[in-house]
Amino acid sequence: MASENGSKEAGCLNPSEQTPQMRKLWAVFLMALIVAAGLFLEAAAVKRVRAERGLAKQKRLAAQAVSNLEARRPTYFEARLPARTTFMQFLENHGLPASSALAMIQASHPVFNLARVRAGNRVTILRTGGQLRAVYYRIDSLHTLSLTRQPGGYQARIQRIHYQDRVAGVAGTVRGSLFQAVEAKHETPELAAKVAQVFSWTLDFNTESQPGDRFAALVNKRFLNSRFEGYGRVLAAEYLSAHHRYEAILFHTPSGRPAYYGPSGKSLQKEFLRSPLKFAARITSGFSYHRFHPILRRYLPHLGIDYAAPLGSPVQAVASGTVLYAGWKGLDGKLVVLRHARGYETYYMHISRILVHAGQRVAQGQTIALTGDTGLSTGPHLDFRIERNGVFRNFLALNLPPQHSVSRQDWKKFVHVRTHVLPELANVLRYRAYIGRRPESVSPFHAR
Repeated sequence: MASENGSKEAGCLNPSEQTPQMRKLWAVFLMALIVAAGLFLEAAAVKRVRAERGLAKQKRLAAQAVSNLEARRPTYFEARLPARTTFMQFLENHGLPASSALAMIQASHPVFNLARVRAGNRVTILRTGGQLRAVYYRIDSLHTLSLTRQPGGYQARIQRIHYQDRVAGVAGTVRGSLFQAVEAKHETPELAAKVAQVFSWTLDFNTESQPGDRFAALVNKRFLNSRFEGYGRVLAAEYLSAHHRYEAILFHTPSGRPAYYGPSGKSLQKEFLRSPLKFAARITSGFSYHRFHPILRRYLPHLGIDYAAPLGSPVQAVASGTVLYAGWKGLDGKLVVLRHARGYETYYMHISRILVHAGQRVAQGQTIALTGDTGLSTGPHLDFRIERNGVFRNFLALNLPPQHSVSRQDWKKFVHVRTHVLPELANVLRYRAYIGRRPESVSPFHAR
């Protein structure tokens, strides 16, 4: 009995046994709970609405910021100047008003004449938010003309281009020509021309280059905004033929001018270049006192060298001098004669076009004419002759001393440069390796 009473006291009363007062308290509690839940849900809804409004506002602000940035974002358009197109025509063709183009041309007059633009040079147009800000014209590989819009018009300045230089090692084997060998290494003909120029005083690639010859070069490659722009100077080069090893190291003359030397310190530069042609050409007839003439059909002296070359190939002065004669000369066709130091004169015969005039001073390597087929000739070629004190000489047999050697006071510096570049050059020739280094890490004498 006692346990039954105890369990009733400890347990909950049935609803039928609850008093009205207790039921009222339960109702109040439930109502309070419902109200609290409603307030909580309402607060959550308000908070959500506020968050959505804040997010929408942030989206609008972000969109506006993006729009503002887009309006201020610079856009660049770059193209090459077409042939037979003036600078003003180019600007008008790309959406610039004639008044703006004319104002740019007038502003450039004090620093550069835009009437002398060259086809193929790059032009860059800068706009911000659709508004013109500047125009840049690439004058040459080292200079750019900038035309910047200012409140009062346009400001014109010539700016020097600052490249990032990387030293590259290029090596290969000649199969047909040096140009083909360089292109086979995925380089441009510009590099072949530079290597040929290095050895132009000691090696005639027209006659002395043979299949199987090997070459190697350390050269500065120029980059602008990570884009390859061309080659700087060749720092060192080597050419191995079947009979001779030719080596060149970039150093400087006593006056400070860049020049190429052999490992012994003797200058590669000589009084005469080894060929009057800038590019490869085979010799069809050599120096002889008894040669059968293909047109006159009899034996006559041929006191020069005949180079077969396509019509219009550039002809260069083999040495600095003065133009003694430039014009038509009977069976010789169009002829240029140059007078040089120490009694030498050189003759360039059967040319198609003369690019110099009598009395003009010309530099070694300067293009003076184009090959042709004028006068008594069987086809396009150059008949080149050299005379000293009235006597014609065999140009291929001339042995002329170098112009200068490394000076005594510069010898230690030259040895230092030689010690750096020759091992690098040997590695390039051995492994055909690309070297991506700063120029000063390979050659202490670095010049563009």
